[in-house]
Amino acid sequence: MVNRDQIEVSISRQRLRYTKQGRVVLDVAVSTATNGPGEVHGSECTPRGKHYIRAKIGAGCAADTVFVGRRPTGEIYSPEMREIFPERDWILTRIMWLCGLEPGKNRLGEVDTMRRYVYIHGCPDEDEMGTPGSHGCVKMRNTDIITLFDAVDVGTPVTIIE
Repeated sequence: MVNRDQIEVSISRQRLRYTKQGRVVLDVAVSTATNGPGEVHGSECTPRGKHYIRAKIGAGCAADTVFVGRRPTGEIYSPEMREIFPERDWILTRIMWLCGLEPGKNRLGEVDTMRRYVYIHGCPDEDEMGTPGSHGCVKMRNTDIITLFDAVDVGTPVTIIE
């Protein structure tokens, strides 16, 4: 049987849609890059094209678990923490690390999605969804990232469209 699971992220609509066996299972607002779409290393843009989930990180962690360098810090996010550490890029709850599939577009060299550390991940509840606001990743509500994380496997295709 062919795996027909698919995640599609629309940058223009700021939505993520997960379909399983051709049926929409999840369709939620997300937040992609403040700097818009783009593939170049250091641009802090969201990469377009065909990707797949290379790794899933954070299984079993509590909601609002803080990650730095893809490792849980032992902290649980709170708005007070944001006041203490205003410059942190809050990566919370779960991480799905993306890998590009299109050499020269989002794979290898200066456009390599995985080497750019582009993830689908949770974020603070007070972060606005439906509006660009990330450093290149796809940010989701913590409840939504847990649902998606638990539903998909490593290798699930992810297409990011403008």
